[in-house]
Amino acid sequence: MKPILAALAACLLSTAASAADLVLYTSQPNEDAQATVDGFREATGLDVEWVRDGTPKIIARLMAEIEAGSPAPDVLLIADSVTLQRMKEAGQLLPYRSPEAAAYPAGLHDPDGAFHATKLITTGIVYNTAAGMKPAHWKDLAGAEAKGLVAMPSPATSGAALIHAQTLANVDGLGWDYYRALKDNGAVAAGGNGAVLKSVASGEKAYGMVVDYMPIREAAKGAPVGFVFPQEGVSAVTEPVAILSTARNKDAAKAFVDYLLSQKGQELQARLGYIPAREGVALPEGFPARADIKLLPFDPQAALAASTADLSTFNGIFGTGQ
Repeated sequence: MKPILAALAACLLSTAASAADLVLYTSQPNEDAQATVDGFREATGLDVEWVRDGTPKIIARLMAEIEAGSPAPDVLLIADSVTLQRMKEAGQLLPYRSPEAAAYPAGLHDPDGAFHATKLITTGIVYNTAAGMKPAHWKDLAGAEAKGLVAMPSPATSGAALIHAQTLANVDGLGWDYYRALKDNGAVAAGGNGAVLKSVASGEKAYGMVVDYMPIREAAKGAPVGFVFPQEGVSAVTEPVAILSTARNKDAAKAFVDYLLSQKGQELQARLGYIPAREGVALPEGFPARADIKLLPFDPQAALAASTADLSTFNGIFGTGQ
């Protein structure tokens, strides 16, 4: 989009959204976004204008608006913390220490309050129930029983897949050597999480790496798939929320963050089928007890610094452009 058109589009959106108490840009699925906005309105009486797209597209739109000098949103609710870490370092986020954050495990939120985790979307192992092995460990996918039968999303397509690869690459006993072993064992890396799930559910592949809620939802509908949280632990994206430093409605934005982190807001995430980030909130049906899910450590700042090199390493193993 040319600069003049971008500026005009941003101006028109800003004008259209001015009647709302809050403007939200989000990568949530449409139904989830509407449920979130409805829950916030019910809790606070505040109206929200929201725009939804995938994280890369919503951020590209926002960056064009920032360049044009007219960013529309007050708040962002997107897939991963690495993107928000980049914005934090660029001075584009407003630090806010929500009083609700005290109910969360240490390390889930940005230490300066620039962004807060709203849920946990982990990546584990999906398997076809007709497969001969039920995996329990990540290395099971590199073993003889899984030879030529493993699919995974490509980090070039999925932000969660890049975070997953960066997470496992920093685990003792796994690392990039684990991914080389997967490649040598015939694993393929292409497309997104949905394609992996389809491949395993159809029987084309027996095993895959995939985000948790997809196979758990499909299993509940009768699909021939199961999901495993490996014993070594799982990676997670946290769908963080952040307030823009240019927010016009800062008080409403802070109220939105507080709502998402509150008991009521976290119970909504569970009803939508996700793992609540807040402790003391029951997990959805189909998930194990929270104590049985081990989260592997992840540092957004270090991951941001290493993203280009890590993507290059992954593509060097599985083939550039996959």
